[in-house]
Amino acid sequence: MVFNRMKQWLNKFSFRTGLILALLCVVCYTVSFAQMLLPVSVTVKGILWIVFFGLAKTFQYGALMIWGATGLARAKAIFKRLE
Repeated sequence: MVFNRMKQWLNKFSFRTGLILALLCVVCYTVSFAQMLLPVSVTVKGILWIVFFGLAKTFQYGALMIWGATGLARAKAIFKRLE
């Protein structure tokens, strides 16, 4: 029930919003692993990794739910043209 309501709400957003979320996902994935190079304790590194990796997954699934199957095909076509 909650999942269906969230899915309906996310379907109202545009393709561009999904693209922004996908780019934020890439940034968060990068930060989640790049922070390992910081000179901080292992505990802080673990916390930073959990936070940024969790944000990356949230952005990833949000973008996929906004796009749906047709939006995903559209995004693939855009990246294929860039090659």
